[in-house]
Amino acid sequence: MKNHIVTAFRLTIVMLAVIGIYLLIVYGGSKVLPTKGNAEIITQNGQKFYANIGQEFKSDKYFHGRPSSVNYNAAGSGGSNKGPSNQEYLETVQKRIDTLKMSHPQMGNTKVPVELVTASGSGLDPDISEEGALYQVKKIAQVRNLSEEKVKDLVKNQTEKPFLGLLGPSKVNVLKLNIALDQLK
Repeated sequence: MKNHIVTAFRLTIVMLAVIGIYLLIVYGGSKVLPTKGNAEIITQNGQKFYANIGQEFKSDKYFHGRPSSVNYNAAGSGGSNKGPSNQEYLETVQKRIDTLKMSHPQMGNTKVPVELVTASGSGLDPDISEEGALYQVKKIAQVRNLSEEKVKDLVKNQTEKPFLGLLGPSKVNVLKLNIALDQLK
């Protein structure tokens, strides 16, 4: 019995050391990131917004982000457990595609970027691909009486390249893009 207690105690000490080292690596790694592991808060017109949490934009004069499976509620982050072979899920995605195509008739049969019709794993992804933003350019330019080139340039300027040029895809933060769009004249 004494042998088991000593072994369990040693294992506990070793695991605490391993977990401690792991936590230090994760914490140190987060400090290398552009936001240093903290939330990015943007204040606009006296309101605070979190740039790293998806926001809902309902107006046609704004870019829209990914759909949310949690209605953009940051307290209840989560995705759907329905897979790509689930009939109900496929019907939901098809409805989103149909709705998007109806609201963007000027895009014709252009392929709809996947992130505009599928929710992310957290339901709170603040980013879309550059293609997702460019898909919406014609409508926004038309609604805001701006040239398409001006809006495309804005999207290009707001596109974030992969971290260190290697990690992850190019992406556009929808909140930052819409704030920049409001400042565009």
